[in-house]
Parts: sequence; structure tokens; C-alpha cells
Amino acid sequence: MVSARSLFQEILDNDESFRLFCSIAAAGESQGGWENGRIAALVPQSERALAPKIARHGADEDKHGRIFTALLKKRGLTPVAVPPETDYTMLLEQHGIGLAHDRLRRDEPLTAEDIVVYLAHSRVTEQRAADQMLVLLRHFADHPDIGRAVRVISHDEDNHLAYTHEELLRFAAAGHGPLIQRTLRACALAEIRVHRDVSLAVMARMGRILGWSGAKYALLAAGVHAVYAYERLGGWRRMVGLRTPRRRDALGGPATPAHEFA
Repeated sequence: MVSARSLFQEILDNDESFRLFCSIAAAGESQGGWENGRIAALVPQSERALAPKIARHGADEDKHGRIFTALLKKRGLTPVAVPPETDYTMLLEQHGIGLAHDRLRRDEPLTAEDIVVYLAHSRVTEQRAADQMLVLLRHFADHPDIGRAVRVISHDEDNHLAYTHEELLRFAAAGHGPLIQRTLRACALAEIRVHRDVSLAVMARMGRILGWSGAKYALLAAGVHAVYAYERLGGWRRMVGLRTPRRRDALGGPATPAHEFA
């Protein structure tokens, strides 16, 4: 029987699979940091009060990237290039999810509608991140090497999710409800496809590194397809609901440093 714990433990115990895992994670977090930094710089005047929170979100993502890089350094490893088929953030952009990078590279203020699109994209992807970190937290919170990293990142992802709920509800109250719901649905349906494809690509890479049998890979691939089927049939709805979060103003303060992982 292949469990989430045994699978990740196998990846953790092998230097090359751990190297790939951390490299993919670090690159994705760093990309998220850049995106949020650019969005914070381009926030329209009408939403300037939101800019510090978006910047904090970006700073957290940058911190997560440094944490994964530090975990590699601790094992005497260096990052590897991220295979394109495993690049979650790039593939989301290619599917038209979120704000296009060429738009963010231009020094033109965003619109309120652009901010809604950004927040809806974040609501969906932060749900995925929070869910994944919850799995790692459940199994590895006390791990001597990655336990503290897991706890810190999971806490941050919960903050990010709370922030997107709160801000989207504020925009909904201001009359953007139909746009929010359309955008959330489109983002969620695209994200579950990208997540499936990336999961299969990562599994294929890990299988080659770890020498998995064809039967083991087929079993894991079947699990990925089963998750996608569940999400396509209705599981995606957990990514689009909005509720007042227990953590209010979750990104209202400065980001915490990552120096303890260096």
C-alpha cells in the first residue's frame, strides 16, 4: 500500500529526488514572489491600501523559495533546472490563469478588475497550497530536517488563503460579485487540469530517479487521475466558495524572516 507519508519519505530519503522536489518548489515560490511584487507596484490608486498586503504576500513567497533552497544547502545539494512540464506557475499562465507576465512587465497601473482576477487566481492556488501543506504538516511537522519549514510555510499559506477570502468578499460587496464568481470558476477548472498534468509529470520524473516499477507508477498515476475525476465532478467547488475568515487582516503586518533556515 502506497501512502502519502511513505511516498514523500521515499522522496525525502533520496538526494536526487529531494533535490528535484525542492528545486520545483523553490522556483514556483520565487515566481509567485515576483508576480506579487509587480502587482503591488502596479495597484491602481483606488486600491493603494491593498498594496502592502500584496507586497507581504510576495515577501512570504520569496521567503518560501529561500527556505526550500536552504533545505537543499543543508544537505549539500544545489538546485536543478525545473523541467517545463513540472512548472506549475508557468503552465497556469499558459492556460490564461491570473495576470499575464507581459502585462506585469509593463509599467501601467492595473485596474480594479485586474486586482479581482489576481485575487481569484490566488484564492484557487492558495487553496491547493494550503491543502498540500496540511498533508505535509500532518505527517512531517516533527521531522528533524523539514518540520520547522513545513510549519512555517503552512501557517503562511493559511494566512494567504484567509486574505484572499477577506479581500474578495470586500470586492463582492462593492459590486464585483459576478466577475468574481466567473473568474473563480474558470480558474478552478483550469487549475485542476494543470495540477493533474504537473502531478503526473513529477511522478514520472521521481519514478525514474527512484527506480519505481511500472506497476507502482501505474498505481500512483491512477490515484492522480482519480483525484482529478473527483475534482472535475464537483471537488473544484471547495476552491471557489467565499466565507469570512477567522484570521482577519492576515497579511496586515511585516513578513517574518527565513534566516533560521540558512
